[in-house]
Amino acid sequence: MDIRTIARLANVSIATVSRTINRVSTVNPKMAKRVWDVIEKLDFVPNTQARALVSGRSKLFGLIVSEITNPFFPELIQGFEDIAVEHGYEILVSSTNHDPKRMSHCIRRMLERKVEGVAIMTFGIEEPLLDQLAKRKVPMVFIDVGPDRPGIAVLKVDYHHGIRQAVQHLAALGHRHIAFVSGPARLHSAQSRLAAFIKSMKECGITPDKSQIVEGDHTLEGGAAAMEKLLAQEEMATAVLCSNDMTAIGVLHKLYRTGLRVPDDISVIGFDDIHIAEVMMPPLTTILMSRFDIAKAAFSALQSQVESPEESRGLREFDIPTDLIVRESTSFPRGTMTHLRKK
Repeated sequence: MDIRTIARLANVSIATVSRTINRVSTVNPKMAKRVWDVIEKLDFVPNTQARALVSGRSKLFGLIVSEITNPFFPELIQGFEDIAVEHGYEILVSSTNHDPKRMSHCIRRMLERKVEGVAIMTFGIEEPLLDQLAKRKVPMVFIDVGPDRPGIAVLKVDYHHGIRQAVQHLAALGHRHIAFVSGPARLHSAQSRLAAFIKSMKECGITPDKSQIVEGDHTLEGGAAAMEKLLAQEEMATAVLCSNDMTAIGVLHKLYRTGLRVPDDISVIGFDDIHIAEVMMPPLTTILMSRFDIAKAAFSALQSQVESPEESRGLREFDIPTDLIVRESTSFPRGTMTHLRKK
């Protein structure tokens, strides 16, 4: 079964079948319907590799993420794929697990499959490895920071806005002893979130306590370990702001095992607003960083560079907003009159 058979049964030319399958907008709608009716009836599956050889285009975008185990990334992948399919593209997904060797393997896979662009959503880059893509002039898009080269777009996440809202929310409740669990210090995103926390605390007239700032690793286990360190300190914080939701969930687990109640004994805030945050006990107050916004911006950046390179030449940065989502894991500090009256 090939497009010649489709063309004969639909009573159209082979070129019409090809344009229809490639979703060229100039095809006569009635002819396109005849083609799709035959394709559906015969359960025909086009050979995408053959089409790529003929057209010179793979209609394939690569998507590289840090890890699959963090729910943030599957949600991001789903959003990116939905948008890509809607626009007639396919995606090739790879996970680095923060390993440079795996990153190299991911890039080789992308090159072998002739991807037209790559979205590198790892929140950290290994620039020497990316030279392979840059030398072949493959458009790329990064989160937070990327090489200043032609064909490179960067998604700039406004960490400060969401974290500022979170600190102001806690300060308005009366919290003054606010701890922060960061991500891995090597990641630019973790550095940006920590800087936003320190700046926001000072804006609220609160001096950050260095002993209350603990490095985590963006995992459940890392969150639990970080909370253990905070609990061992002489003066316990009344609230904990975490660099991501997985860390915050680990913090909730440690507090539960310790017998402390959230938010009665301590308030907890996450970052990302992954789906599971809404169904935690208690539902987690968190900072929304929309996976859909990131996916949409990443796809748009790649598509514009591939399909309209001249028009997109000046489009280097895309803004990603953040906003606080208040749920039930934050309340007044323990021991305050407001807290006692609430009880």
